[in-house]
Amino acid sequence: MWGPSKKPKQTAHIDSLIGQNTEIHGDVIFSGGLHVDGTVKGSVIAEKGEDSVLTLSERGTIEGEVKVPNVVVNGSIIGDLHASGHVELAAQARVHGNVYYSLIEMAMGAEVNGKLMHEEDKNKPSVSEESTEEA
Repeated sequence: MWGPSKKPKQTAHIDSLIGQNTEIHGDVIFSGGLHVDGTVKGSVIAEKGEDSVLTLSERGTIEGEVKVPNVVVNGSIIGDLHASGHVELAAQARVHGNVYYSLIEMAMGAEVNGKLMHEEDKNKPSVSEESTEEA
């Protein structure tokens, strides 16, 4: 009560929704926030230059490659996951493929059947770039 106040987790703004009883065959290209409760059989890709967020619920499945800056997974992805920003793997997350990430958060119970591959943030200068700029 008197301790530091806990701020509730901010939820992403949802611009597009794929409902629970929906199955899409083909690639989905989006910007902003996408929430998936259904099935996508194809790649899910965020438009370049956007700070997009994909949320995959425990009922959702993606069978294809995912290329999104920020992603929250609580469902199933069959394919590689590429996230230049933040990846959150919730307790029921199942990824059957490699996860390429800059920042990752993984809850107990989440599964990755593939490799976790850390990639440096492309917007952040590397140590060698910093040292040459100072010289």
